[in-house]
Amino acid sequence: MEVYLDNAATTKPRKEVVESILKSLEEQYANPSSLHKKGVEVEKEIKRIRRIVAKALGCTDQEIIFTSSGTEANNLAIRGITDAYKRSGNHIITSKIEHKSVLNTFNELEKKDFKVTYLDVDEKGFISTEQLKDAINNSTILVSIMYVNNEIGSIQPIEEMSKIIKSINPKTLFHVDGVQAFGKIKFNIKDIKIDSFSISGHKIHGPKGIGALYIKKGTKINPILTGGSQEMGIRSGTENVPGIYGLGEAVKLSMEDQDKNIEHLKKLRNYFIDTFKSQVEGIHITSEKNDNFAPHIINVCFPGVRSEIMLHSLEQDGIYVSSGSACSSKRKGYSHVLEAINMKDDLIDSALRFSLSYITTKSEIDYAIEKTKEHFINLKRIIKR
Repeated sequence: MEVYLDNAATTKPRKEVVESILKSLEEQYANPSSLHKKGVEVEKEIKRIRRIVAKALGCTDQEIIFTSSGTEANNLAIRGITDAYKRSGNHIITSKIEHKSVLNTFNELEKKDFKVTYLDVDEKGFISTEQLKDAINNSTILVSIMYVNNEIGSIQPIEEMSKIIKSINPKTLFHVDGVQAFGKIKFNIKDIKIDSFSISGHKIHGPKGIGALYIKKGTKINPILTGGSQEMGIRSGTENVPGIYGLGEAVKLSMEDQDKNIEHLKKLRNYFIDTFKSQVEGIHITSEKNDNFAPHIINVCFPGVRSEIMLHSLEQDGIYVSSGSACSSKRKGYSHVLEAINMKDDLIDSALRFSLSYITTKSEIDYAIEKTKEHFINLKRIIKR
């Protein structure tokens, strides 16, 4: 039996997504910048898909830029905004639990004389709005906060944060990394009143190598790639047509089934946490069964057993999970997210992330828990010898 529980790292593309990609490769393969009929055909389809993405987010199609990934979308927003507004100030704010595509970008900007405030989080992974208030000043040009944390699933109060930011300094721009939020929690861009928002195709059963960035109308953003005039001159380079086709189909299907899928994920998450706690002694579960946490991410620690050992033990039974973020799990060192919530070293060293999708079943959860329990008991016995 194969049980894939690493959906926060990437998801299996839907059949319809694969078919749309094949269509672009086999039939509508022309360059959308070409003036002939086949090029115009592709250009029209990209415009249609841009409208699909915009509708899903609650914005206009002219506010959507296609990128190669969520990482590029974050970089484009952060680097593009800070470059465009650097004469207005040099102070920028983020948190200590951001994705590395944000944290490493802020680290680079710090080397270029930007003053960075890294906000703390509490033991559950939530930013203090009071600390955010205290951090904003007249020279603050950008705040970048992730909506849903990719390791523990904590959901930040983005709408409340936006009100705080704009009330203290209306000129401060607010970027949100929405990669783990899009399709998993309900929101509308206009309601949460932010200036830019990143999404990624392969997190919602679309293809890898495609993402999108919402940029609020009127927001200045300098390109980080120079070349042609694609994507309204903000993101040069011939469009990834197969990726855009796949993203469009993934977004459309995700929005059609969103309510049902979110409810399915919540029930599975709650069942997973309850069953794990009742059947496996000695574990520590960071994620919780409430609306302050994403419905698809569960962080579990197995004290006394290193995460890599448990991960590969589960792999032998066809169960696939992750030790922290997939973007950082191959690097040595502890999770910066778990460190930021002041988790003890022995727990950090034993943490695994189980992440669900709309195709995950209760029987798969039962199988995963059964095998995890067996391995945890056996490994602890072996390690104690």
